[in-house]
Amino acid sequence: MADQEDVTPIDEMVDGRGGVRAHWRPLLGTLGGMGEGALAERARRLDRAFEDEGIAGVLPGAKRDAAWRCDPLPLVLSAAEFATLEAGIIQRARLLEALLADLYGPQDMLAEGLLPPELVFANRGFLRACHSAGATPPRPLLHLYAVDLVRGPDGYWRVLADRTSAPAGPGMARENRRLLGRVMPEAFRGTQVRSMRPFFDLWQDALQRLAPPEVGDPAVALLTRGSQAPRWFEDMLLSRELSCALVECGDLTVRGGRLFLKTLQGLQRVDVLLSRVDGAALDPLEMTGSGTAGVPGLLDAARSGVVRILNAPGAALAEAPALAAFLPALSRRLLGEALELPSVETIWLGEPGAAERVARESGWLLRRATDGAMPAAAEAAAAALAARAAPATYAAARVPPPSLVPCVAAEGLEPRPLVLRMFAMFDGTQWQVMPGGLARIGQGATLGGALPPQGLSKDVWVISDEGSDIIGPAPAHLPPMRIRRTPGALPSRVADNLFWLGRYTERLERAARLVRATQARIARGVVLPREAAEVSALARCLAHAGFDGAEEVTGSAAAQALPSVIAAALRDDGALTSLGERIADLTLRVRDRLTADMYATFTLTLRAARAEMDQAGDNLESISRAMIAVLRFATAVAGVAAENMVRGGAWLFLDLGRRVERAQAIASEVGFALDEPPARIEGGLRLMLELCDSVITYRSRYLTVLQPAPALDLVLADGSNPRALAFQLEAISRNLSEVTTADDTTLPDEAASLLAEAEAIVAELVDATDQAVAAANLPPRLEAMANRIAALSDGVTRRYFALLPAAQTLGMEGAEPALRGAA
Repeated sequence: MADQEDVTPIDEMVDGRGGVRAHWRPLLGTLGGMGEGALAERARRLDRAFEDEGIAGVLPGAKRDAAWRCDPLPLVLSAAEFATLEAGIIQRARLLEALLADLYGPQDMLAEGLLPPELVFANRGFLRACHSAGATPPRPLLHLYAVDLVRGPDGYWRVLADRTSAPAGPGMARENRRLLGRVMPEAFRGTQVRSMRPFFDLWQDALQRLAPPEVGDPAVALLTRGSQAPRWFEDMLLSRELSCALVECGDLTVRGGRLFLKTLQGLQRVDVLLSRVDGAALDPLEMTGSGTAGVPGLLDAARSGVVRILNAPGAALAEAPALAAFLPALSRRLLGEALELPSVETIWLGEPGAAERVARESGWLLRRATDGAMPAAAEAAAAALAARAAPATYAAARVPPPSLVPCVAAEGLEPRPLVLRMFAMFDGTQWQVMPGGLARIGQGATLGGALPPQGLSKDVWVISDEGSDIIGPAPAHLPPMRIRRTPGALPSRVADNLFWLGRYTERLERAARLVRATQARIARGVVLPREAAEVSALARCLAHAGFDGAEEVTGSAAAQALPSVIAAALRDDGALTSLGERIADLTLRVRDRLTADMYATFTLTLRAARAEMDQAGDNLESISRAMIAVLRFATAVAGVAAENMVRGGAWLFLDLGRRVERAQAIASEVGFALDEPPARIEGGLRLMLELCDSVITYRSRYLTVLQPAPALDLVLADGSNPRALAFQLEAISRNLSEVTTADDTTLPDEAASLLAEAEAIVAELVDATDQAVAAANLPPRLEAMANRIAALSDGVTRRYFALLPAAQTLGMEGAEPALRGAA
């Protein structure tokens, strides 16, 4: 075989005579009429769309930022070429399904010598707990299958790798198509591109039909590794496309041999689990090395037939690279057919003379036989030396130079190598191949391996034949479903994240208001005597809000010390920056509960606020102006939640978090403001009204007369004031009542008791002989109320989030003990 360097890669767009391939011409004709620079502009718009809609990080510079890009110029496949690939992919899927059934059952292929035992028993993907000795395991074992393809210089597609565990990419392929259709719709008008929608419709229908027998209304869940995993965003997309619940291992439990989802209102049965988690990590009771992750008892529930796991645990066994050397013979034995879609040339070094051949010939790539990892020395003689000690643990492949496809670059179009990933799904009767896929673009010729979390991709277009029919799933005959409006049908983990998203958003808004109030009093550099007490009270509020160093500021030095304290809060490890990062993280965690418009509102306003804070520097006036953007973010969150979220569990806990945080802040800050001698209580009342954003309302009611009872009524007991303590307590009680059973009203009752306490404070002030003295005596009482609200938050955590595998500990540094306890 000639060296790879001597072979010219094929161009996907151009035929052997230098002309444009027929199925590319309609697209190129459309693009030619778009004008100069149009493709580069569409590439920029695509990047922005991916950033705005969740694939990038919430904040610039996050680890997810710019993780995935799509080139605006697609890869185009003709109908005939796709039909050939489709037949080959279906055959390989059938073959790997039959092979897995044999290896996890009678193991005839091992007994007949068609497959060496070293590739099975030494493979970490072989799960002995899933082996049914002498019997065929429940099928299908393979439900979703992906294959990585490379087109060699001879024009034929060959398989680089089979993906049988939890193949990544179908959700990203769908997202590429969706965003490309939005950014460049004119390209689709002149070309008959087959839609991906029927594939996902068939997939959704298949998940229902693959449920265990006699399940009338199957409950389907998609198991993800979590929001910090590289593939979480795609898992979220798939759960939406397939209309199934997105769950993590900690959300699930096995009770009485059945699998359940833990929700606020109890356990809900799960019948089908579309797993995106490695099989070895599914059940810590039966899988060695899985640690504490997974769902104890899950495999036993699957064996008993009460839940179907797709793909089956252990399907990763078929991903071993060395298997490619044996597939032609296995195809003839298991299917009675010749292999239509061959792999790249592969040899197992355990075969006699194989290691010597690899040492003798150039162009071989060395990989571990079972998991595909590539050693550092992967070429020619060096590869043979690395494998000499244990040749049976290695395989070698000869990968041809991939074909080239034009990509949009700064200087125009440039050819780049590609690997095509395509997907097939077993619907319970037959295999269905997605009419499209994911074209992965690389810098060099070696493009094997798993799909990376970062990189450039292309949408894949399959041109439809004239007059071809679009086939979707047959109508499903399901029994009528009863109407559900239960607010508690929410996993405890999700409720926990929403609760803290609300709390941290409110905490960030509170910090912004404190910064602006402080700047207004010390901007002149000289603090008037009547303002000195207010600045001292603000310093205590800032300390309570987590501003490092504020607790040490006292007396007349406050005006000089506070600017540096506030500026420090905007540095990388400062209170305001940390709050923004925590909000960004929680926004990602609840991404599946937010519509695209809601998510864009959250992220764009938070990014704008972060940009303003980054540009403010150490100048207090600039910092104060930056706080306007922070307040705008908090207002946007409140507005989009009020107008776009159904009043169910998600909204209840987001709102509950905001109300708990605001109630605690009001009680604490009013106490700090009133902690003055009776003769100076007026300054405290003025600060209290400002921090509660109630100055205009007070003036409209009482003009310029400032007295304790009316002022405290407005901020403590007025249920019509959204910045009053009473408003928060009424909302807390109402929200808790929605998710609390009739026999457990402890938490709503505590909120009602706190409301009665606030009303009693105002009533006592009205009757007091000297309202100033009575107001000056309130701080200890208000501190006790703040502590009770913190205890109420702890009660919410114990009651609704205790089913989590680990407690949520997101307390703020510098917070007082009561606030840390609430975290």
